[in-house]
Amino acid sequence: MNPTTDFVPFAKPSLGAEEEAAVLEVMRSGWLTTGKVALEFEKEFASFAGVPRALAVNSATSGLHLALEALKIGPGDVVVTSPYTFTSTAAVARHLGAEVAFCDVGKDGYDMDPSSLADRLATTRNCRAVMPVHVGGLPCDMDRILPMAKKYGCAVVEDAAHSFPSRLPSGLAGTLGDVGVYSFYVTKTITTGEGGMIVAKDDRLLSRMATMRMHGIDRAVWDRYTSKGASWKYGVIDAGFKYNLPDLLAAIGRAQLRKADRFLAERVAIARAYDEAFADRDYLALPPRGAGHAWHLYALRIVPGKLSIDRDAFIERLAALGVGSSVHFIPLHVMPYWSERYALKPGDFPNALETYERTVSLPAFQGMTGAQVERVVEAVVSVGDSARMAGKR
Repeated sequence: MNPTTDFVPFAKPSLGAEEEAAVLEVMRSGWLTTGKVALEFEKEFASFAGVPRALAVNSATSGLHLALEALKIGPGDVVVTSPYTFTSTAAVARHLGAEVAFCDVGKDGYDMDPSSLADRLATTRNCRAVMPVHVGGLPCDMDRILPMAKKYGCAVVEDAAHSFPSRLPSGLAGTLGDVGVYSFYVTKTITTGEGGMIVAKDDRLLSRMATMRMHGIDRAVWDRYTSKGASWKYGVIDAGFKYNLPDLLAAIGRAQLRKADRFLAERVAIARAYDEAFADRDYLALPPRGAGHAWHLYALRIVPGKLSIDRDAFIERLAALGVGSSVHFIPLHVMPYWSERYALKPGDFPNALETYERTVSLPAFQGMTGAQVERVVEAVVSVGDSARMAGKR
């Protein structure tokens, strides 16, 4: 094994001839921005998700922002979410002048804890929305979260950036709340490089978001430039944003969407291989599992007191052996902006903090070879076995 030449990256997109051909077709068409290809991507995604309509945007962050704006979240309102997420989940509420309140994740888990949510909702005034985050591809306990949010009059906006294409008996994760937002960032199961998709139960919300994603203009650019009538006429009906997904990126998304089920099967197989390899290592805790897991991440946890090194050193030693890894996530309540704004201490959300300090996300991506999986297994076991503390077997 040569760590320099045989490095296994943490993530890598799976792109082939289909994506290349789709992009070239758009380039040769003379129409690069949002047009018929993006519209077809929306229709195909909606069909896949089992919903009437979907709205393509340039990022999941944009989608979350549009969702809260359409729900008329603003100053004086509070949005409740988990600190165990990327900052954009919470930041979009602040962009609209609303405040954020956090609730903890479950013990030894990554998703919002319904019991902690219940406590937060019972003590938070002016809560308008709950944003569960399906971390790593494992759906939150929506059967408990949805009725709880309804009891307190809160909309539910699913941060489904990690969950596509996670299927539950009740439907695709992301389609269960009032609004769901998916990410097509380069590390996700399907990618457009940068991009996202929004679904919603109320078509009026999607119509509002469709207008606001394009500067608040009442006519789509595709309609204006392809109309046989007055193509230059339009009306600005609100101060909107620039959140549309160009055809160039949508073309990649359409090709990726056709492979989504195969990509999921590959990720499931990688997770099973890791499970089998690490199950008998008492210094490792396997990722939480549950129905509909999309395995966007394979996040191991180091068992306290079993190793002579901490998580950071574990990651460094993996890198020295030629294996990339990452950490998902550094909880928001220990980040300077959030901790200072709300006077939060690391111990305020003990489950999120402990999980963060123990977690390492391993490479898990479609196109990963069996040899690469074995390389990762060998590196993890080598680092762990060599650092196992005496008497801790």
